[in-house]
Formats: sequence, structure tokens, C-alpha cells
Amino acid sequence: MTGTSIAQAIPIAITPILTRIYSPEDFGMFALYMSITGILAVVATGRYEMAIILPDDDDDGDAINLLCLSVLVSMSISLLIFILVFLFGVEIGTLLKNKEISTWLYFTPVIIFLTGIYQSFYYWNNRKRNYSDLSKSRIVHSSVVASSNLTIGSWSNGPTGLIVGNLIGQLLTTVFLLSKSFSSEKMLRYKPQVSVARIKNVAIRYQNFPKYDALASLFNLASHQSTHIFFNLFFGAISSGYFFITQKILGLPIDLIATSIQTVFRVEMTALHNSNGNTRAFFIQTLTKLFGLAIIPSVILYIFAIDIFVLFLGDNWGTVGEYVRYLIPVFLLRFLSVPMSSMFYIAEKQKINTIGQLLLFILTVCTFVLGQSMGSLYTIKLLSIVLSVFYICYLALSFSFTYKR
Repeated sequence: MTGTSIAQAIPIAITPILTRIYSPEDFGMFALYMSITGILAVVATGRYEMAIILPDDDDDGDAINLLCLSVLVSMSISLLIFILVFLFGVEIGTLLKNKEISTWLYFTPVIIFLTGIYQSFYYWNNRKRNYSDLSKSRIVHSSVVASSNLTIGSWSNGPTGLIVGNLIGQLLTTVFLLSKSFSSEKMLRYKPQVSVARIKNVAIRYQNFPKYDALASLFNLASHQSTHIFFNLFFGAISSGYFFITQKILGLPIDLIATSIQTVFRVEMTALHNSNGNTRAFFIQTLTKLFGLAIIPSVILYIFAIDIFVLFLGDNWGTVGEYVRYLIPVFLLRFLSVPMSSMFYIAEKQKINTIGQLLLFILTVCTFVLGQSMGSLYTIKLLSIVLSVFYICYLALSFSFTYKR
């Protein structure tokens, strides 16, 4: 969590500069691009990387073969997406009512491939409890992206600096984690355990991850990332830019901190689950600490959000403060539910998770359909209610998968 906090401090610190270099329209274009790549990247590995931490023993070879499988799936999906962009890039831009995005889509297969490799080795290092290297990789990413955004934005127009900076950041972060993995873990010693037959075996053994969890994750991310797409379609690039900055300053740091906590929670909870330990007590203990950590900042933001963001970003960005105020309950509940949702994987309840994420996506679409005629602020309020109820239900379900011994 400390490493992630440092990593997030960097882009947040330069945001007041970025909002004076780039326009809301530029951020709106970047949000649309990131939504598309984000939705596709979440299934780039078939979610097999999530299974890497599950095998009990390194000597049986399942973990290293899952790592290889995850990388191979990532390569295949990236190639497929390149072919689709090459054939239908212009049509996709027309469908999204944004022809400029067609050019940037050619970066998508590269980002997806790099993300797939990074995610695979992220969970390998998670399995090995190399938390320091994982934290450092986040710092490398945020540092490189921030410096690229500033450097390229100072001499180019439009969203070029935002999009290219993201690509450079992902490339160097992936290289960093690969170098750390091969130097510290002596990866070559696992080479005799890798074979085509064993990769096939683990693909079948953990088939629930691509079958259910890939769909669940796709629906989950689509429900979040599609908001940027819908804002572009229904309310224009300016509103989309405001919403993107809201997520950048508040939503993304919250998600990344929660994900870092989830990294540790999942490993420790898996150990308790496998040893028939008291998972319910650990669940309650973690949830209580998370709530205590988040409640005071949430109250402060709710009261002073508009003043804070006008002072921080400039007079033209007060709308971001309004968005934040109405979305505070969602951010709080999401911060609590992200680590706790690990219970769906640990208890192997991927099918239930898939149904739940599909429902979330449907609710998100319905929210925008109902709110489009009432304006962006009304839609934000409605979205806050819908998502808050969903996260409360998800926390209750996660708790039901624990047990007391």
C-alpha cells in the first residue's frame, strides 16, 4: 500500500499542470481510448494469471506452466485484436462517433500485449511475496507516464502526450518487472517443468477462469469503462473529460490502493482457506480496518469537494468537485469491496461472480439510457445510487463465502 500511495502521489501532484496543458476534450479522447484498451486488456490472458497463486507447491510445476499459458494467451489475443483494428478501425471510429480514435486504436494491441505480460508476472511475484518489486513497478509506471505526459504535452497538441505517455510507461514497467523476476527468482530453473502437455493440463484444470472469471472481469470493467464511452456518446467530450479527471484523481488511486491490499489479502486468505482456518474473523478484521482508513477522508471530501478541486485544478474544473461529492459513497464502498471480492476466487464461485458482473453492466447501461435526457449531473446521481447498492450486495456475498472454525 505504501508503494502504491507513492506511485499515486506522482500523477496527482502533476494533475494541476496537466489540466493547464490539456483541455477537457483531450482528456475525453484519452478516456475513450483507455476505456477501449482497458476493456480488452482485462481478458488478454484469459484470466489464467489469477490462478498462478493457487497451486500449493512450486515443485509440481503448475504455477510456472500457468505463467507460460497466460503469456501465450496474451500473445494470441493481441494478434487477433491487431487484425480486427487493421480491418475495421475506421468503422469502429464511426460507431463511436469519433473518427480520430481510429488512428490511436493501432496502439491498442501493443498495450494489451504489454499489459498481459505485466499481469502474468505481477501474479507470479505476488505468489512469491515479492511485494517490494511490485510496489517499485507501480512507482516506475507512474513516474514514466507522468514525465512523458509533461514532456510530450509541452510540444504537441491534442491527446498525443497522454496516449503515447501511457504506452511508454507500460513498456518500461513491463521491462522492469521482467528483469526483476528473472534476476531474483532464477526463472530458468523452472524450465524443465514446462511442456506443452503440462500447459494443456493446467488450461483444463483452471478452465473456470477463462470460462467464468474472464466474462465476469469483462463485464465488471465494461461497467466502469463504458461510462467514459457513454459520456462521450451522450454528453460530449467535455463531460467525459470531467468524469475522467474525477476517476484519475480519486477513483484510480482508491482502486490501486485497494488492489494492493487485495494482493496481500488474497494470499493470506488463500492460506487460511486451504488450512481450514477462521476466514470469517480475518474477513471482518480486514474490512473493519479498511473502513476506519477511508471514512474520515470520505467525509472531508463530501463537505469540501468543490472548493478543493477549484483550488487544485483551476476555476474551469469545479464540475469535477460536484461529480466527486455525489460519487463519494461509490468510492468508499468500492474501496471496501475490491479486496473482499477475492473470496469469489478463493471459494471458486466464479459463476456467481460472472452473473453479478453481468448484472452490474446491465444496470450501468440502463442508468445512462434513463439519464441521458436529464443531463450529466442527474446521471451521476443515479449512477451513485445504483453502484452503491451493488457494492453493498457484493460485500454481503463475499462475507457469505467465509466460515468460522
